[in-house]
Amino acid sequence: MKTDTIAAIATGASSGGISIIRISGDEAFNVIDKIYQSKKKNKLLSTENSHTIHYGYIVDENQIIDEVMVTLMKAPSTYTRENVVEINCHGGVVVTRKILETVLKHGVRLAEPGEFTKRAFLNGRIDLSQAEAVCDIINAKNELALKNSINQLKGRELEIIQTLRDGILRDMAFIEAALDDPEHISIDGFSDELLVKLDKYCEDLEKLISSSKNGRLITEGIKTVILGKPNAGKSSLLNILVREDRAIVTDIAGTTRDTLEETIQLNEITLNIIDTAGIRNTDDIVEKIGVKKAINVAQEADLIIYVIDSSAPLDENDELIFSLIKDKKAILLLNKSDLPSKISAEDIKKKTSNPIISTSFIEYTGLDQLENLIKDLFFKGEITINEDIFITNQRHIEAFKSALDALNMVRKSINDGMPEDFYSIDLMAAYDELGKILGENVEEDLINMIFSEFCMGK
Repeated sequence: MKTDTIAAIATGASSGGISIIRISGDEAFNVIDKIYQSKKKNKLLSTENSHTIHYGYIVDENQIIDEVMVTLMKAPSTYTRENVVEINCHGGVVVTRKILETVLKHGVRLAEPGEFTKRAFLNGRIDLSQAEAVCDIINAKNELALKNSINQLKGRELEIIQTLRDGILRDMAFIEAALDDPEHISIDGFSDELLVKLDKYCEDLEKLISSSKNGRLITEGIKTVILGKPNAGKSSLLNILVREDRAIVTDIAGTTRDTLEETIQLNEITLNIIDTAGIRNTDDIVEKIGVKKAINVAQEADLIIYVIDSSAPLDENDELIFSLIKDKKAILLLNKSDLPSKISAEDIKKKTSNPIISTSFIEYTGLDQLENLIKDLFFKGEITINEDIFITNQRHIEAFKSALDALNMVRKSINDGMPEDFYSIDLMAAYDELGKILGENVEEDLINMIFSEFCMGK
């Protein structure tokens, strides 16, 4: 099938050491022959071997634009499974655009966002879930998200889905064969066998769906709210974690009047940290608004870090904070351990079962435990990704849920004593839902929407 030949700048839009202009399509080699010049001026790149690199110049109307290295890759052993040429030029913005303009003069059109990866999908090199993983790799905010996306690109999710679909397909085939040829194929007892298989199918789907919560935390970050009374050390904690004086710290209670948000990388974990106004009863109208806002964001938090001033006794404001962290994932920092203590960890344990760390932000003690404790709270300490994947794509999550619903309908039909041909209807629905993740039976509009979210040149 003949398609347009496309081109785009595959590197960033700013100046750098090297820029890459990528060309893909049937005419890629003809185009490079027209604009490439080597020291041996009669050399045609289209006659050279695949996966080779050539030194020369890009010219436009006999004028040299830049000194370049050109990579040739012949179909089908390329990213798009089409002929691909990559021009490596100097990384200036002007020269890069000039080379792209020269390429476009020769019947090549500018690629749409994600069109190279879209062609890889349409040409069967990758499935749709792997194509989406490419976008996730580009947008990964931390090392853990990157590892997860690489596992998906390697086909880990594809492997799980194909195993499920193969099993479901065999079950459907057996039912159809038995109904068509009852004299030779007995369906007696198959319902009981299918119930056992359904348990395994549903268990696998439920595991994938449940992984999506951790998947969201890995990709988007853990929404972390710092709570405490005024002058407990909340803003000091934020400054320590951010490693700069992001929040104003004074001895005056109520300095922080509004929420202050920062994103940090705590090793492999992304924390979206929100520092809040100190929780206390106040007549100050502005401060009162800040306290109300702190309470609201705490209710939506994935994690609450409750900073307690150990040099001051607990009061009614602490009781309010204890009520806010009830049934929430929280870490309590018993701060100012460098001062004479009026509160002990034992006092706090009477009010909550959440973990407690003794800290001094002046002496920087106790903070080393925070990272491991967060890992334990959210990932049970097993934060490294090997062959497991966390589902991060909402489209996949919805398809898994629909497939699970369909399989549960099969179970209901069996328990209700319905005829076997009823099973096939819902088995097919589950099979189709899983196929949508891979790109089977997916509408063109959805495909276009997915790839429109990619960056140019990919």
